[in-house]
Amino acid sequence: MDHTDVIFQLILHGGNARSLAMEAIALAKNRDLPGAEDALKRAGEELGRAHQNQTALIQKEIAGEKTEISMLLIHAQDHLMNAITVKDLATEFVELYSQIHTGKEAGV
Repeated sequence: MDHTDVIFQLILHGGNARSLAMEAIALAKNRDLPGAEDALKRAGEELGRAHQNQTALIQKEIAGEKTEISMLLIHAQDHLMNAITVKDLATEFVELYSQIHTGKEAGV
């Protein structure tokens, strides 16, 4: 996979993860807690795929193959970091909605 393909994979999987995380919040809000948990799981899988692509770029650079810093690469990294943040927040929202809908606190 060439440099540009790896960058587009970062954007693709980061975007998928973000969308799934937002879907998890909506599902939890609508009382579909199993659906929300599944969406979070799938978001995590997408982030794993994105991380594999990011790691490939890092390993190439460690091996001496410099990565050209482009607006596309910056966009991909921004996309990935936003996806990670949204997924982390979605996890908290799903837990909160779960507590609201079931009347139980986490760990109780």
